[in-house]
Amino acid sequence: MELPPYLATMPMHAITEIHGEVGLRERFRLESEAFDADGQRRLCEALDLAAKLHHDDRRSREPYLNHLLRVTIRMMHHYQVRDLDVIVAGLLHDAVEDHPAELAGDPSAADPTVAALAVLADRFGPRVAHLVAAVTNPPWDPARDRNEQYHEHVAASLDREPWARVIKVSDFTDNGVGVIHSVGPKVESSARKYRPLVPVFRDLVTRPDTPLSAPVKQHILDQLDLAEERFSAILDQPAHRT
Repeated sequence: MELPPYLATMPMHAITEIHGEVGLRERFRLESEAFDADGQRRLCEALDLAAKLHHDDRRSREPYLNHLLRVTIRMMHHYQVRDLDVIVAGLLHDAVEDHPAELAGDPSAADPTVAALAVLADRFGPRVAHLVAAVTNPPWDPARDRNEQYHEHVAASLDREPWARVIKVSDFTDNGVGVIHSVGPKVESSARKYRPLVPVFRDLVTRPDTPLSAPVKQHILDQLDLAEERFSAILDQPAHRT
């Protein structure tokens, strides 16, 4: 596939729709050129691991890896993140939650999540493992409402982890602003899941210890406004009369 020279400036969902995973991988490669050879090697290693773990995973109409690439490219390009640990953690932010046993490589592990995080610490350093842990959801308690438990975990976990906020808000943007790219019942269920988090992220993003520039924070706030508009369009329409 011949990719256009303007790929570096195309919106990510446009890349997704027109060029798919191949285009997003190329955009990721272009963004990675901002780093030295060792940094690029580390990013490639993280991408290879994410691709291996999520090989059979799907997200609506696309490979799950597309979501991980968009989350990471957004941090590199729009958020101007140059912290390699944060970018690596962005690529692997769902690895422990979705594939702990495969990542741990030890079917006899008493706690696959702990074992998986230990593997990440060994391969990419303890800070990467710490960041991934901060954005990994705990097992669902069947006695609780799933979305309520998720909202509480996000607020509590990110309260004390400024760099994890950066990863999670990029993840939220892909899920929230990108809700219009979902299909079927997933559209409404995603809107209901993510809408209550808009004010949470407004607060977290604007905190002085969130390590982003003022223009980047404003960009994120604009994206949160757009997400809220889309949630409202999905959830606040009056019922159709018959």
